[in-house]
Amino acid sequence: MFSENFIYFFTVQGFFIGIIFGILKSFDAMGLLSYTLIITAFFYMFGHIIVAFYYKTMNVKTYMFPKELHEKELDMFLHEIKKREQMMDKTIAALHHSLNEIHKIETAPTKKEHEG
Repeated sequence: MFSENFIYFFTVQGFFIGIIFGILKSFDAMGLLSYTLIITAFFYMFGHIIVAFYYKTMNVKTYMFPKELHEKELDMFLHEIKKREQMMDKTIAALHHSLNEIHKIETAPTKKEHEG
């Protein structure tokens, strides 16, 4: 649908909604006319706003995404994460080894226990 057709369609919808609202809210001709004009103008302006935002987002969609640069950065981040995971694994293994050594020392029998 072309933008002009959308605005026309939205304006006609506003016109009929304005007539219905004017009949329900007003009992004289001036009230009916004023409600109809105000609501039709609102729908006309709102239609223009919708079309403007639509064209604004269409320009954003034509933006070329730098895929190669993005993939290189992601590969670099992945490499850094793997390096840090390996470093953490080594640290956890060393800590586990140290805790096992401490546990062996604490559970080893002392000289007093052998003499007793």
